[in-house]
Amino acid sequence: MLEQPRRQFNQDFTEDKYRQYISLLKADFPDALDFRVAETPVFVSEDFLERMGHTCDHIISQVKAADFLKMTAAAIPEGLKIPGEEGYPHFLIFDFGICSDGKGGYVPQLVEMQGFPTLFAYQLAQYKAAAAAYRLPQGFSPFMEGFDDQRVKEVLEELLKGKDNKDNTNPHTVLLELFPQKQKTRIDFLYTEKYFGIPAVCLTELKRAGNQLFYNRNGRDIRIDRIYNRLIFDELSSQPAEVVRQAEMLLAPLDVTWVTHPNWFYRLSKFTLPFLSDPGIPETRFLADFDVLPGDLENYVLKPLFSFAGKGVIIDVTQADLEAIPKSAYGSYILQRKVHYAAAIKTPDGPAKAEIRLFYIWPEGADRPFATCNLARLTKGNMVGVSQNKNQTWVGGSFALFG
Repeated sequence: MLEQPRRQFNQDFTEDKYRQYISLLKADFPDALDFRVAETPVFVSEDFLERMGHTCDHIISQVKAADFLKMTAAAIPEGLKIPGEEGYPHFLIFDFGICSDGKGGYVPQLVEMQGFPTLFAYQLAQYKAAAAAYRLPQGFSPFMEGFDDQRVKEVLEELLKGKDNKDNTNPHTVLLELFPQKQKTRIDFLYTEKYFGIPAVCLTELKRAGNQLFYNRNGRDIRIDRIYNRLIFDELSSQPAEVVRQAEMLLAPLDVTWVTHPNWFYRLSKFTLPFLSDPGIPETRFLADFDVLPGDLENYVLKPLFSFAGKGVIIDVTQADLEAIPKSAYGSYILQRKVHYAAAIKTPDGPAKAEIRLFYIWPEGADRPFATCNLARLTKGNMVGVSQNKNQTWVGGSFALFG
């Protein structure tokens, strides 16, 4: 992590500037920011970014391999395989922890990845708010591969709407989620509609006629031809029976294009980690693949394959934790060698740990995905998710500036 911009930022920081930052973030949608925003960006060297990029390239090469779909077929839970052309994932998201290299420096270590979108629209608003409230250093950018705010919007708009439907007329694209107005990420849905004219639609609003989907707005049925999918199908099992029944219509062959196809949520996930080998990826194995379990369980993290936002993750693993899992379910868990986040971010009330999420977009017809922008999350505890950092300062959602 870069020392000079960190010192300068801390020196220039005032609570008034932070309040202005938050005020700007809330200006468009005052009641929608439902997670803590960290006071600071993370200042990251080009060398550190390059190391993350090398690991991402390794994973992308595996995704492009001819046998990847066959290799990851078992990733999709029984009964949740969605019909339709999968293609490549339109979105690839990589989370890297900032870890110590044991020599006084820092190395990135992959902690999670997903073939699923993230806060693309909200992050663009966050960058602007921070630039307006703070004096950010010149020569630094949250963007990669030559992208900027406008170029990200252009590529996203074409991908989400299709090349020939910029007005998003009937039929059109919707952002699909379950009770979107209640989600912690709803501010991103609102910015998606602000920037691209794509409305958030609840699963419960869908109507099916033959192989076509519709929803109703202002007394008019509107056909859906593209779905910007934010719905996590694995979470439907905990919903009321009428919601589960409603979701069953999505298991039929439909005349829609998924952006991105729901099966990629499972294919490019914790399930994929045991098949990868790279210096930036900690050793990961399926629990079922151990003939003898490690004697140093304290050096591993136990993760259920089918969970989201840290649910079910056990950081301090014990023999009792493993004994509590039926042997028949071992194939649904991974043991991942623990990475030790470095307290690399110097803040006025003590150092913080951080992870950086790189956003990749894979336009239709492109040979490979492009690294576009990022978010960061700061913590002073054991968990990095923004919901685990309440009642603290200099923690929460943020972004990295590369320079």
